[in-house]
Amino acid sequence: MEEWIEQLQNSVNTLEKLKKYINVTPEEEEGITTLNTKWGTTPYFASLMERDNPNCPIRKQVVPSVKEKENRYGIPNYLIWKENRATDEVRPDSIARQYYDRIAFTVTDMCANYCRHCFRKELVVDRDLKLRMDVEEGLDWIREHEEIRDVLVTGGDPFILSDDRIEYIIRKLREIPHIEMIRFGTRTPIVLPHRITQGLMKVLSGYHKVPVWINTQCNHANEITEQTAQAVYDLLSCGVNVGNQAVLLKGINDDVESFKKLHQKLLAVRIRPYYVFYCEPAPGIDHFRTPVEKGAELIRDALRGHTTGLAQPMYVIATNIGKIPLMPDYYFVDKNEKEYTLRNYKGEITTLPNIPE
Repeated sequence: MEEWIEQLQNSVNTLEKLKKYINVTPEEEEGITTLNTKWGTTPYFASLMERDNPNCPIRKQVVPSVKEKENRYGIPNYLIWKENRATDEVRPDSIARQYYDRIAFTVTDMCANYCRHCFRKELVVDRDLKLRMDVEEGLDWIREHEEIRDVLVTGGDPFILSDDRIEYIIRKLREIPHIEMIRFGTRTPIVLPHRITQGLMKVLSGYHKVPVWINTQCNHANEITEQTAQAVYDLLSCGVNVGNQAVLLKGINDDVESFKKLHQKLLAVRIRPYYVFYCEPAPGIDHFRTPVEKGAELIRDALRGHTTGLAQPMYVIATNIGKIPLMPDYYFVDKNEKEYTLRNYKGEITTLPNIPE
């Protein structure tokens, strides 16, 4: 049996299994025993948790919390709203749409790690929302809509599907003449790097006119190991670029040092920072949410000028009308008919001529 399958079959998803990795606090035990929710992670990711630190950034993403019962800011039926599932357009459950020329193709509701901050929490974690993940229905819809040029294959986590299933989805999408790009959203390079096997590399490798791109999600430097570095290198060797879509999470990565270390370490293992998402208003994740301005402040104070520009992601909020950048213009100080006044990360001032139309 392949190791990644063994990891999934031995998922750490009971209190007894969890106690092998950490000293569970009474609060954590209450969350596990009282919430009617799906939770769990791989033995590999569980091994990265700090045994005696309930504030461990990995523990907080894995272990259910009674705080998930609180919902002051979360939007009811969030996924229906966010993914425009209640519009007049007839689409199968597997297709979510915010843009004219690209869609999200949801092919599974299963994950290797059930993130407590998941924006698809209603579907994947709490299971309150039932959708049909019919791949054939989705493929038929994509074929019929010639305006679609870019498909994001998502879930759940599509990389917990078999090699054959992934190969089938890629092949069928590439057979559609108007598809120009295939993207996968997967946390497996972070929570299950064992998944990047020779078999999967064979599925992903080779030169194609319809390329495959991967975006993963890593939220704290402690999640990055040598196994992740090797998995990413293997993906790059297949011709597949790997980006990161972090989520800004209170108490996990919302301080300057953690934020800087995360993005520097991502680059050190060849993952390109792509987005930092403001924690979406899904129900039951209020305790992870920061003030909206926090992400922009962290990019200003931890990254811009403090490390290479390669490490600077775009800070956005995902909404029902698409992703909206949340970066204010910190660097323009003044403007007149003659010149602009600019300020750098050190507070130093310079000028730039104001060129008329």
